[in-house]
Amino acid sequence: MSKTAVLLKVNSKKMAKSKKKKETTFLVCQETGDINYVLLRKPGGEKLQLKKYSPRLRRVTLHLEKRK
Repeated sequence: MSKTAVLLKVNSKKMAKSKKKKETTFLVCQETGDINYVLLRKPGGEKLQLKKYSPRLRRVTLHLEKRK
């Protein structure tokens, strides 16, 4: 076998990566308290604060992350 054939055989085997479990998080409107959006995020990190559309108020408001 040539060197390239040996390298291809060695590199074709990949190790399985361990996955961190994703958690369900909700984006809650700060003004109305409604849950308008659902996200899947990895645990850790800072809480999200995003400006998103609120259907009840029919305008863009600040939404905060709330975990289950």
